[in-house]
Amino acid sequence: MTGPGARTLWYAQNLTTNGLQGWIQDNIVPLILLGIAIVLLWIGGKGDNAGVARRSVGLIVGLVALGIAVSGNGPEVGSFLASLITG
Repeated sequence: MTGPGARTLWYAQNLTTNGLQGWIQDNIVPLILLGIAIVLLWIGGKGDNAGVARRSVGLIVGLVALGIAVSGNGPEVGSFLASLITG
């Protein structure tokens, strides 16, 4: 197949979202983490240490979920957690 239709078909087969995913991981995620750290420091400066601890635990759980989602190891982690319960 020759002509403009062949070029469109060739480009359509090579479409990926790797560039967008990489940009989000490299730029957006660190900005969100920086914002969360600033908020936690601000709350801690008010003397609400229990509030900082409570939010930090939620942050750690969220970071673990983000790490699993980004790494692509979700099925392996799920199998490991299921083996802890079922033996």
